[in-house]
Amino acid sequence: MVCCLSASAIAEKTDTTLDAYAAGYRANFTCSAVFNGGKNLSDIEEDELTGIYPLIAERIKPLTAAINHQEKWVAVDYADGTRYSVWRAKLGCVDLPIGAKRSDIERVESPFGKKHSPQKDSGQPWQQHAPINAPSGNDALDTTIQRAFSKHYGEGSRTSAILIATPEAIISEHYPSGAGPETSQRTWSVAKSIAATVIGAAVQQGVVDIDQATGLTSWSHPLDPRQHITLKHLLHMSSGLDSNVTGSRTDSVYMGGGLIRDTAMVSAVDVSPGKRWKYANNDTLLAMRTLRENMPSLEQYQRFVFDALLDKIGMQHTHLETDWHGDFILSSQVWTTSRDMARLGLLHLNNGQWQGEQILPENWLAFISTPGSAQPPENSPGYGAQWWLYNGRFPELPDDTIAARGNRGQYLVIIPSEALVIVRRGYDLAGQKGFNVHDFSRDVLQALGRI
Repeated sequence: MVCCLSASAIAEKTDTTLDAYAAGYRANFTCSAVFNGGKNLSDIEEDELTGIYPLIAERIKPLTAAINHQEKWVAVDYADGTRYSVWRAKLGCVDLPIGAKRSDIERVESPFGKKHSPQKDSGQPWQQHAPINAPSGNDALDTTIQRAFSKHYGEGSRTSAILIATPEAIISEHYPSGAGPETSQRTWSVAKSIAATVIGAAVQQGVVDIDQATGLTSWSHPLDPRQHITLKHLLHMSSGLDSNVTGSRTDSVYMGGGLIRDTAMVSAVDVSPGKRWKYANNDTLLAMRTLRENMPSLEQYQRFVFDALLDKIGMQHTHLETDWHGDFILSSQVWTTSRDMARLGLLHLNNGQWQGEQILPENWLAFISTPGSAQPPENSPGYGAQWWLYNGRFPELPDDTIAARGNRGQYLVIIPSEALVIVRRGYDLAGQKGFNVHDFSRDVLQALGRI
């Protein structure tokens, strides 16, 4: 009998699990890219399934996806079974758990149904729109944008969209052939900043208080130290929860059809809340779970995100995906367009106000832009509340620059002092130097004569 195993051996996944993850990855990305993004299979293969996480990159290659366009689901067979991903309006695709059967597709619930009526983006609220893929009339800006679609800002860079806007005008908007304003792709961790905005809307409506303990039911025992974790701790990535060596890896939820309640909620405290900064998907997931437990029902929780925020500011091409228990996976699994990301930026430039309505607290921009009590290392941007801070650590950018950042080169940069929003989307390649958004933002500012 083997008495002991190394920590790395215990943490290793079996080939059976990894094969299931690979099938789940292909099923989810195919489902989301087809039904959220309107993409064809060859583009999905090139964009969503190339240059990805090495753990499953080779394992997905022999797998194929069967797409049911009428019922809007995708199935991927692998050695030990079939993985299913099922589309819902507004909620995008949900991955069924490993072992689910085709008959289980009928068990998927949603308050929004499966009706899908894609609309043209109206271009609101901008009063002026630069023609798509056209020269701006500013040679320096046009050169900077051309470089963004090359390898100039990173050898692994593959740019899929550039959008630069003020509250009044889209200054420049560029896409590669076949893409446009309605083309949706995954935000990855830009979703975290969307989650913080949802929490801000809940604060504005008095649903939650960021300074109060989360009150999560499973942490309610008087001896449980997790009952001292507040929403602010979670937003600042300083919960003190054990999130393993790499807090950004939540594979069982992202690829395995696992539940947030079975993963994020079971971690123990290993540092006092507020004492350590550690980037952890679970902190974001728990912030959203806190909101869910403060809502009367699952349906009201799911509707709140759209009624209180997304629909109000015209983010009509945005899908927020959930696990099969209905919890939003707002650490990563959002599909949206460049214009919808820019709308989120405008909301913050306007201090949370949209067409006369205060959607976020007036001080929400100040809150998310203020460094938390614990910070990342000095060689990284600082961190506020689910937003990265390009403050004094980056003298080439204005000190009030903040950014939402996601895997494979997803960026939403907001510069309040310049009333400017910069969006860059990409399919950057894993293992290579990705797009340098700092240098690009600096070059945009220089081209516009702002610095």
